[in-house]
Amino acid sequence: MRPDGTVIGRWWVCLDVGECLIDESRAWSTWAQVLGVPPFTLAAIVGAAIVRGEPLAKALPGAIDRDDWAGTRNAFENAYGGLRAEDLYSDVLPTLARLRAGGFNIAVIGNQPAIRRAQVLALGMDVDVVATSGTLGAAKPDPAFFAHALDLLGAPSLNRVVYVGDRVDNDVIPSLAAGIHAVWLRRGPWGLLQQLPSDATMVRQIQSLTELPDLLADLTADVGQRAQRLP
Repeated sequence: MRPDGTVIGRWWVCLDVGECLIDESRAWSTWAQVLGVPPFTLAAIVGAAIVRGEPLAKALPGAIDRDDWAGTRNAFENAYGGLRAEDLYSDVLPTLARLRAGGFNIAVIGNQPAIRRAQVLALGMDVDVVATSGTLGAAKPDPAFFAHALDLLGAPSLNRVVYVGDRVDNDVIPSLAAGIHAVWLRRGPWGLLQQLPSDATMVRQIQSLTELPDLLADLTADVGQRAQRLP
């Protein structure tokens, strides 16, 4: 056992924030308000950008022309007011309870500003580690994000780390590149509109977090069996 109480060899389940734990519908409505466009118009723009694989920031109405993007971001934060308990998807707390009962270590690590860390902690979820790109100093899909995250987890065995997220480009592909297991949660705009590359054969897909504990039970058993077959 490590000094922090983490049992060596236990599995880590790392969960993204947006559209994994948090329903971002309220966030998108707030962005529409701040940018001065109807919500359905913003949804169409975002969807088109996802399908075309374009950076979202460039697709947002007026994003390129705004001289004070920091001010726009501040206006969003003031209107949004941070994460709320009602933003949690209904499957989050039951799933966390099942993962905890199954003996998993749990981390919440995603692309979010530094202020989100305290907001995530305030939601009262039973997790071991909370970090954001703002606190790590690197954002997905940068490999440094995953390197810093793994260091934060105590450098566990890569074969015992799972990352769960809704985006192929930010979550799935870079997780595989980092040498850890990838689970694609297919909800939210990216989860529904993106497609996996044809060679991403090791990616496991779920439609809800309620499927995750059973998937992990199968995964841990498979990894254990393969380890036993090694000479």
